[in-house]
Amino acid sequence: NWNSRGYTFGIFKDRPGQVWADFVHKTDELVVLAEGEIEIEIEGKSQRPQIGEEVFIPANATLTVRNVGSMGNVWYYGCRKEYDK
Repeated sequence: NWNSRGYTFGIFKDRPGQVWADFVHKTDELVVLAEGEIEIEIEGKSQRPQIGEEVFIPANATLTVRNVGSMGNVWYYGCRKEYDK
């Protein structure tokens, strides 16, 4: 439960080929793939999480998320709540 760990919760749905490039967030973030395939690049290091696998993205890290599958995907994200204050 992300809420009990101090994180918000949101859902992204991306089309095939979608790329969110070179983002930097001021807070820690969590991402979990729910459907499809994604590649997450954090500070130049890429990984392809499996469905259900949680990925931690530290605050101020450069981040790119790519839909690398042939279908749309769904992924969950959460930001550390103290950033919202």
